[in-house]
Amino acid sequence: MSESHALKVLCVVGARPNFMKIAPLMQVFRSRGQQFEATLLHTGQHYDEAMKAAIFRQLSIPEPDIDLEVGSGSHTQQTAEIMLRFETQLNRLLPDVVLVVGDVNSTIACALVAVKQGVPVVHVEAGLRSFDRDMPEEVNRVLTDQISDLLFTTEPEGHENLLREGVSDERIQFVGNVMIDTLLANRDKAVPAQQTLAQFGANFSPDEGYAVLTLHRPSNVDDPVVLKRLVGVLADISSSVPLVFPVHPRTEQRISEAGLDNVIGNANILRTPPLGYLQLLGLMANARVVLSDSGGIQEETTALGVPCVTLRENTERPITVSQGTNTIVGTDIQAIRACVEEVLTTGGKAGRIPELWDGRAADRIADTMYSHYKGR
Repeated sequence: MSESHALKVLCVVGARPNFMKIAPLMQVFRSRGQQFEATLLHTGQHYDEAMKAAIFRQLSIPEPDIDLEVGSGSHTQQTAEIMLRFETQLNRLLPDVVLVVGDVNSTIACALVAVKQGVPVVHVEAGLRSFDRDMPEEVNRVLTDQISDLLFTTEPEGHENLLREGVSDERIQFVGNVMIDTLLANRDKAVPAQQTLAQFGANFSPDEGYAVLTLHRPSNVDDPVVLKRLVGVLADISSSVPLVFPVHPRTEQRISEAGLDNVIGNANILRTPPLGYLQLLGLMANARVVLSDSGGIQEETTALGVPCVTLRENTERPITVSQGTNTIVGTDIQAIRACVEEVLTTGGKAGRIPELWDGRAADRIADTMYSHYKGR
């Protein structure tokens, strides 16, 4: 640990979901200049330069101090390349602590290098479990939590998961959800749905009601049989409520390969390129329902009070189901159709905002980190 008053924190981001989590932390660290010396390192795991720049600008995240520019590759190639490039920077910067967020390859890669070099790791969004080891993210979560020094959880169930896995209680802190810090800070800046729909030539207005769809998980888009089943039922649903579908580049490719472009083109589905955070936030906030296989969207819709239909067999964010607006339906056609019909008829689950999802998670993380590493 350095002798100076400020705690030297090396913050790691790697993919789009990380950006929303790091934004409030960087703001808090940099507003407390006497307590923290924060460096932002981007591994380049997420390699869409235009999208990255837009998100950093929209969320007022400072440009990364370091960009490893790793780019795409298999899970093994990407993880190995991040480790090699990160080690050089770690040895150069000599931080007091490395902070990682979420569950992407960058999270486990940088945590592992830090621990091997004797640098403590702080994991933000710890303890989430889907109990599905077929998901690469689940492996990243479990391993990162096992080697982290401080673990910050978003919901009480995360604390229970960690204790069950042998993590000592004093290393775990329930602080709330930094994703919700970002959402609450940007809610008033969201691009109005009307503006986004007009930009992409929608043949309906927000007042008529619409649904938002996102689809990117390999289990849903890489298997042509599953993808065809999902696209078919979504096309059917669009006859009841128009769908706005920001299409992930990989999903776009899989749809074309499976010969499904015409199915979507003939349905009441508005395809758009990937949207910036503020555009998607504006669309979700005014949607009648959101259909998604994303993790973060389950939390964001709960915070917005908008019904979410999750096209997965499980969730690592169970509080969005038990307290929030989320329903897990998997990829069963009847379950998807029935759930959407119920939402359109009844308005769906009302839900409530979980404990400590109040926009102050980053402050609590900073307080705990400083007292833990500098107060002893």
